[in-house]
Amino acid sequence: MTDWINNLFAAIDGKDAAAFAAFLAEDVHFRYGSQEPVLGKAAVRAAAEGIFEMFAALSHEIAEAWIADDAVFCEGQVTYTLPDGRTVTLPFLNVFRMTGAGGPAPDEKPLIADYRIYIDPTPLATM
Repeated sequence: MTDWINNLFAAIDGKDAAAFAAFLAEDVHFRYGSQEPVLGKAAVRAAAEGIFEMFAALSHEIAEAWIADDAVFCEGQVTYTLPDGRTVTLPFLNVFRMTGAGGPAPDEKPLIADYRIYIDPTPLATM
């Protein structure tokens, strides 16, 4: 699962919406902070493209990750680089509910059915 997590965040940090979307189930539920949920793979991909365009760069550092039943938890910090070069680093906790009861089979590619990002993006608004 470590490779899977690293590959997911590499796609995000690479601002590659297509690679990011490959981790999502067709009927994914996505929520960033207190924003309204986004439903469906195509809509989440479009939302990700919009987010990626807002920043010059993104960089996630995973401090800890663990699995419980069909959920994957990732705790860390993300650094957003703004177009003018300023950076903001924020703590986050991501919770992924995976497809399949009890998570995917070992030989099956896991897909995210429910993706929740717990973060306070307020400092970004003040930049």
